[in-house]
Amino acid sequence: MIGSRWRRGVFFAVPGLLLAGFGAAHPAHLDTATASRWASLHVVLLPVFPLLAVAQWLLLTSAPPWLRWPGRLAAFAFAAFYGGLDAVAGIAAGTVVHAQHGATPVVGAVFEIGDLLGSIGAACFLAATISIVVAAALRARWRAAPGAVVLLLASVSFLDSHIFWPRGVFTMIGVAVGMSLLSLAGERGLGVLESPVRDR
Repeated sequence: MIGSRWRRGVFFAVPGLLLAGFGAAHPAHLDTATASRWASLHVVLLPVFPLLAVAQWLLLTSAPPWLRWPGRLAAFAFAAFYGGLDAVAGIAAGTVVHAQHGATPVVGAVFEIGDLLGSIGAACFLAATISIVVAAALRARWRAAPGAVVLLLASVSFLDSHIFWPRGVFTMIGVAVGMSLLSLAGERGLGVLESPVRDR
C-alpha cells in the first residue's frame, strides 16, 4: 500500500513529528504579545491534527472488524473533537485576546469549552490507540511490544499534555515512534503468517 518498509515507517511517523515541531514553536502562554502568533499557528494546525486520525485509520486496516470499526470511529471522533479544541482554544482565543488587547472573562469561557472538546478528543485518541495495539498484538505477537508500549504511554500523556513544550513535544515524538514501530511490526507479522501460503 505505501511502498517499501522504510517508507511505511516514515509515513506513519510524519504526523507526530510535524506536531512535535509545531509544539516546539507553540507559545507557552497566551497574552497580548503572543495572541497573533497563537491564532495563526492554530490555523496552520487545523489540517495537521487530523493526520493523526488518518494514521490511526490506516493502522487499523488489517484489524478484525470487531476492532477495526470501533477503532476507526474513535479516530474519527478524535479528529472532530480535537479539531474543535484547535478552533476554539486556538484560533478563537488568540483572536479574542488580540482584539481585546489582553485576557478577559470571555477568554476563560472560550478555554473552558475548548478544554472539554480537547479532553473528549484525546480520550478518543487513546481509545483508537488501544484498538491498534490489540490488533497489532493479535497479528504480530511479541514484535508489537516495543511500539505498543511507546504508543500507549504517549497516548496517555496526550490526555493532558497537548503539544506544549516540553512534555507535549516528547509526547508527539512518542506517538511518531510508536506508530512507526507498530506499522513495521504489523507488516513483519503479516509476512510470517503468509509465508506458508507462499511456499505451497
